[in-house]
Amino acid sequence: MANKDLSELSDQELLDEAKKLKSSSITNAFFIGFLIGIIFYSVVKSSWGMLTLIPLYIIYRMINDPKNKRSKELDELLKERNLK
Repeated sequence: MANKDLSELSDQELLDEAKKLKSSSITNAFFIGFLIGIIFYSVVKSSWGMLTLIPLYIIYRMINDPKNKRSKELDELLKERNLK
């Protein structure tokens, strides 16, 4: 189902896909908050280095995840079909 175009999905499949994306976005938000805490701890300890750069890179990768782009597309399609 991940390879299917969103416009080809039925209403129920769209709602299921929205549910999956919502749970993954909540998990991503938790991990981003955790990584920001690591960065904050690193800055307080005055140690700019790998402990700061690695979480920044991971946060960047999580934000630019293709699922986020798919989520926006899914939201537009749900509004178009009046499902949300």
